[in-house]
Amino acid sequence: MADTAETGRRVRGGGGAARRAERTAVSVETARFIERNIPNFEVLTTEALELIEYNAETVLEQIGVNFIENPAALDRWREAGADVRGERVRIPRGLARALCKTAPAQFTQHARNPARSVEIGGRNLVLAPVYGPPFVRSAEGGRRYATIDDFRKFVKLGYMSKWLHHSGGTVCEPTDVPVNKRHLDMLQAHMTLSDKPFMGSVTEPSRAQDSVDMAGLVFGKDFVRNNTVMTSLININSPLTFDGIMMGALEVYARNNQAAIISPFIVGGAMAPVSVAGTLTQVMAEVLAGIAYSQLVRKGAPVIAGAFVTSIDMNSGAPTFGTPEAAHITYGMGQLVRRLGVPYRSAGSFCGSKLPDAQAAYESANSLNMGLLSGVNFMLHACGWLEGGLVASFEKFVMDADQLGTVHHFARGVDISENGQAMDAIAEVGPGGHYLGCAHTQANFKAAFWRSDLFDYKPFETWDEEGARDTQALAAIRVQKMLDTYVKPAIDPAIEEALDAYVAQKKASEPDAFM
Repeated sequence: MADTAETGRRVRGGGGAARRAERTAVSVETARFIERNIPNFEVLTTEALELIEYNAETVLEQIGVNFIENPAALDRWREAGADVRGERVRIPRGLARALCKTAPAQFTQHARNPARSVEIGGRNLVLAPVYGPPFVRSAEGGRRYATIDDFRKFVKLGYMSKWLHHSGGTVCEPTDVPVNKRHLDMLQAHMTLSDKPFMGSVTEPSRAQDSVDMAGLVFGKDFVRNNTVMTSLININSPLTFDGIMMGALEVYARNNQAAIISPFIVGGAMAPVSVAGTLTQVMAEVLAGIAYSQLVRKGAPVIAGAFVTSIDMNSGAPTFGTPEAAHITYGMGQLVRRLGVPYRSAGSFCGSKLPDAQAAYESANSLNMGLLSGVNFMLHACGWLEGGLVASFEKFVMDADQLGTVHHFARGVDISENGQAMDAIAEVGPGGHYLGCAHTQANFKAAFWRSDLFDYKPFETWDEEGARDTQALAAIRVQKMLDTYVKPAIDPAIEEALDAYVAQKKASEPDAFM
């Protein structure tokens, strides 16, 4: 026993200062997008999938979908062979699915730094931060309306987060900037403060065009014309309604070869049936119609089939997250989307909690693991989501971003190489020994186990002496450290000047509007 203890002390103590320095060194390393080496989890039989697909086409054919305030869309559908009466479009069985066949199964979204470009589709998973909250929360400042300064801080945190592949879009809604101009500041932040891939604006078609034009300044117009450099979030007004603003933005992106996430926004029991199969039917009908329309605008336009799904608390009416029903829908939609042959967007670190507490952790873990196992290719809201999406939390952003490391490691699957089998280690140690000092452990210990950069694994006495800090307190410290050590990625000064000039000209061209 004495030999065992002494060897353990030597292994843990040797080179400790060097390892601590390595762990605390400033790094802007970004892990490559996830390539799954694990199977997808499936909840539906082939018979169930075929039934839902049949019912979805029945909805399109007999009930139809509304394309409101968009005469051009109605003309496109009419020309394609749909039955158009007023703003209601009824799509003959098989037409939508046939149109969807020209959408790519996988595509590259190019980043300003080519090393950080991502592949969306196939067995891949790309992780992007929270999107859309009007409020932010921090341990120091509490809950308040978001500002452009908050937005820029989130972009910096996203750039500094190793396990996050994507800078995202509206990470929070900066309410101190006019509504008609804030997209310019947000896009400029993504383009200059980070060199990861980013999302374009969708709040008005002209803002989508600004996104394309600004991307042209960064990448070059010809490159943008021939390559995908942006994703965009096109929400469907469930049930079965496609509004002119979102479809107008979709048309801009599709025409310009930029990707659109076509995503029903489902709160079960309010915007879709309470049953899993009924919700899957409606979501599938909406996705089919949306993707088909993108292909009417431009054959081959890159798209991602989305499914944002939450259940509802029937007492309060509030959305609920991390529930079994949402999991069933997310898993089932993954199967349906794979049969459709396009990339899949769903899941995230969802929670309904007001604070980054135990409720937030449980619900987020359930939602995150569900996304990994359901075959999601693009995961929006992977970090920072709080209070049902109303709040972007600085502390939860880094807590979630840290946990995304577990997703990377689990997705690798089990190593069954010669090194993974470890037969040499078992032979070296033999009966009654220990593995702390054996050659295999020495060769593999740095990468053998995933290690959190946030959690506290110290003995109680040390933890108590250091202030008995909980995870939120540790996260607040990490937020500040990341912001203090942030270094802006290099950018061509001519590109930055061109962006400055574009934003200044666009802002000067119209008066401020806050509605």
